[in-house]
Amino acid sequence: MTGGPESAVLPPSLRVALGLVAALAALVVLVFGITYADDSEPGAVDARIWAVVDGTGPPWRHLAVVTDFLGEPVGAVLVVAAVVTGCLLLRQPRAAVFVVTGAGLTVGTTTLLKPVVGRTIHGDNLSYPSGHTAFLTAVALMVSLLAAGRLGLGRAVGTAFVLAAGLVAGAAMGWAQVALGSHYATDTLGGWCTALAVLPVSAWLVDRTADRLADRTTAGRRTNPPTGEPTPVGRSATDTVPGRRRL
Repeated sequence: MTGGPESAVLPPSLRVALGLVAALAALVVLVFGITYADDSEPGAVDARIWAVVDGTGPPWRHLAVVTDFLGEPVGAVLVVAAVVTGCLLLRQPRAAVFVVTGAGLTVGTTTLLKPVVGRTIHGDNLSYPSGHTAFLTAVALMVSLLAAGRLGLGRAVGTAFVLAAGLVAGAAMGWAQVALGSHYATDTLGGWCTALAVLPVSAWLVDRTADRLADRTTAGRRTNPPTGEPTPVGRSATDTVPGRRRL
């Protein structure tokens, strides 16, 4: 991971806005987690939404199954591999590391939160927050962040662009999860907010680590310059030979 500020995965213009979004999203995850802790029944909002989308038939159910596959282990690996390959083809190793790190931290966070909250669906299946929704939202946020950086989008436009991408991806996966009966609607909202909370932090950590490594590499080159440098002007080659006197 090398590169200067121009290669940052979290554009400087978006840091404050996305930091505030991350804090608000983390608060929502916490409030919903407390509200539905150890619960096994849908809330009032969940029941209403479920009544609308449950029992979706072809072709929408097929679309829901395909969307759900993107959050399954095999599908998720394929999605991450495709995005990482694109980053490497564009010669953006820091971005590739960000994609792997961001996806891993997002999925890991939902995995850790599920047993802590203890909300279940269809028996003992832990449901809050939705890992599928968090994953696809995270991928959309990462791709849009990288695109915003390359396009040089400003704070307002860049923030709107990133949030819109995350909203579309989160809504698509959230709909699929509810339509297939895999999650309550509030589970998917919790997954969406988990991605919003984790991704800006992941991007900041990757940038900070990469910049530190780059600074150490630069400092090391200055301290230990490479050998074979040309002889400075005004000195002869014999000046550098031990035991030889200059005539």
